[in-house]
Amino acid sequence: MKTGWYCRPRRNSGLCILGVLLLATALAPTAGAAVPEWLRSAADVSLPTYPEETKAVVLLDEQVVTVRENGEITILSRKAYKILRPEGRGYGKQEFAFDSETRILRLQGWCLPAQGKEYEVKEKDAVETGWPNGGDLYTDTRKKILTIPAAEPGNVIGYEVERRQRPYILQDSFYIDEQLPQRLVRVVLQLPASWEYKATWINHAPVGPQSAGANQWVWQFENLPALEHEPHMPPFLAVAGRLGLSYLPRSGSPGRGAFDSWQKVGAWYSQLTAGRRDPTPEMQQKVGELTAGATTTLAKMRALADFMQQKIRYVSIQIGIGGYQPHPARDVFSRRYGDCKDKATLLSAMLAEIGVKSYYVVVHNRRGMAAPSFPTPINFNHVVLAIRLPEDVPTQGLNAVYKSPQYGTLLIFDPTNEMAPLGDLPDYLQGNYALLVGDDGGELVHLPLLSPATSRLDRIARMTLNSDGSLSGEVEERSTGWVAADLRQILMAVPANERGRLVENYLAHFVNGARLEKAAVANVENYDRDLVLRYGFAATHYAKTAGNLLLVRPRVLEEKSRRTLEQDNKPRKFPVEFDGPSLQTDVFEITLPPGYKVDELPLPVDVDTGAVRYRSKVEVKGNVLHYESEFQVKDVLVPLERMPELKKLFRQQAADERSAAVFKRSF
Repeated sequence: MKTGWYCRPRRNSGLCILGVLLLATALAPTAGAAVPEWLRSAADVSLPTYPEETKAVVLLDEQVVTVRENGEITILSRKAYKILRPEGRGYGKQEFAFDSETRILRLQGWCLPAQGKEYEVKEKDAVETGWPNGGDLYTDTRKKILTIPAAEPGNVIGYEVERRQRPYILQDSFYIDEQLPQRLVRVVLQLPASWEYKATWINHAPVGPQSAGANQWVWQFENLPALEHEPHMPPFLAVAGRLGLSYLPRSGSPGRGAFDSWQKVGAWYSQLTAGRRDPTPEMQQKVGELTAGATTTLAKMRALADFMQQKIRYVSIQIGIGGYQPHPARDVFSRRYGDCKDKATLLSAMLAEIGVKSYYVVVHNRRGMAAPSFPTPINFNHVVLAIRLPEDVPTQGLNAVYKSPQYGTLLIFDPTNEMAPLGDLPDYLQGNYALLVGDDGGELVHLPLLSPATSRLDRIARMTLNSDGSLSGEVEERSTGWVAADLRQILMAVPANERGRLVENYLAHFVNGARLEKAAVANVENYDRDLVLRYGFAATHYAKTAGNLLLVRPRVLEEKSRRTLEQDNKPRKFPVEFDGPSLQTDVFEITLPPGYKVDELPLPVDVDTGAVRYRSKVEVKGNVLHYESEFQVKDVLVPLERMPELKKLFRQQAADERSAAVFKRSF
């Protein structure tokens, strides 16, 4: 199945969303139809006992890959489930994608009820629809939705689909792990005579195949446990075990998309993009207009970057090789729209007009998808630029700098992300592997992880506590970097006159009975400036009394500890991943009512795991209770061996954030 690089990054979505259109299907299943022997055999196997919450079990997941001499590939997929709980009914609806290069040759599904008649559904019973990607103007990718009846607890359902495709890349990636337990997983590979394969294992110990005949191999796995979700784990597809297969034609055969190095992957993409950045007189004229008032090279670069982010709409047209190949810059410019690789292409062409060279950078919008050991384009979905900085451009204030031994000082920039101005490196790029497409092919690079101070949230609150326990005050929150981008996306998703409701809901989560009295936000759409949120609130009965004692929680707003980690005593299987490095500070000042003196204050905290640091202190200055804290995320991935330290930090942090200062009435 064709894939491509046309991701539009979005926060809190994996940054890239494929829209799924679900339709109700009016089926006319055939009762008593012939059920294939493979499905009966899978259904007859005795199963072990599974945890009570298990929705379903995969009885069989089989992929039979047949590669022909001309590079055409046929994949026969068979899958069978036993539904164990009502929550597993959704597996009865399956979607099968196809496009102009991929044809569905046959499609069938069956149900074997625990009692009653068997059912069969055929391809004619499927509903065919488009498979929209947010922002697509047109794509030739479509899907067929097959609904298998009676997907009820105790029943077995299965399907068989055969696809024929003419791939641009002679590689595949098969996931061995799944979020359900699996009874039997099998991958079968049939190659033409004298062809070879290369197997690469990712997140899985290497497993050799069994020979099954002339140039045929089988990888088989039995009784695989479910890959269970853990709080704050990396994306499922970044940690699941997978088998990467490269199909290598014999010497002298057409070798399109047969890669054994990152250099060759880059050379392949360089050929696809050849001539795509040629300028037109209209483009040259526009560059002159945009940079006319700029007195420095950096100012000119900023003008062109801003034009690309704000004036070239994200719209995608995906047909055939267009999933990988950008449209010519002239077309993107004249139409004023394009996808990620189109916008990168146009910006690269316009930068060249001011004497600035740039390179394509191919990346995935989630860390961990690209594996250094498996040179392939299929594990990427996004394209950005590496801009080679001329000597007259200072790097001070530019956070997204990458030092390349071959190409010099490069500024990584995403023209598709409207909220990350030139110089900022979005969190999904930080610490991620990417393919730098240079003059001589490709190079896999590890993009930098920035200092926590490049993405900040600084909160200052000044409040007054009354003798009846009520609290009122004003708060200012100032954010930068990816932290600001996150909040901007939330704010921009609602009309301006409804943003106060978001603040009020936030307050209610931490302060019982809080009432928002005013709220204002500045620089929501000025992405190169600090995002500033100011609001005032009042809350009744914030402080608690016990006889002549007054108990006040110094940390009024937000808890930064991770309760799901702090309270989880089960051994973890996966590391903890944070969105990105950040520095978050809080200063809360509470003016106390007259007549109280300090009885007890929370002790200061300072704990550092290397990846995360938390510190806080509480003191009284005159009649003001002063609380300050600092929470730093310095590394985005915390390995399993550091998990005890991280959990300890969050336990100490949680205890500190919930602790109370005690005051005694002095009269």
